[in-house]
Amino acid sequence: MTDATRCPACQSEHAYQDRDLWICPECGHEWSAASSAVAEAPADAGVRDAHGNVLNDGDSVIVMKDLKVKGSSSVVKGGTKVRNIRLQDATDGHNIACKIDGIGAMNLKSEFVKKA
Repeated sequence: MTDATRCPACQSEHAYQDRDLWICPECGHEWSAASSAVAEAPADAGVRDAHGNVLNDGDSVIVMKDLKVKGSSSVVKGGTKVRNIRLQDATDGHNIACKIDGIGAMNLKSEFVKKA
């Protein structure tokens, strides 16, 4: 089986085709063969926000939902604008380092922010 017919999410070899889509019975992921080749190229282009926009050092982002601050009773409210982010290696999934007014320095996951 070629790599084009392997599931991009779980690498299962049991994917099958249904009209224009490929479907993985193990994880339920669906994709089209034409878009999978296009989607794989930009995926390596760095850190992306929740909408797929590429993030760079110094960008401003907006938090999309309320996030609890670990070890504190504070909450980062959805809609909070965070300026001058720094990208870092995501060993635990937190790939954005930033300072938030009223809370201080913290790390965020890029899946919970959108580019401002």
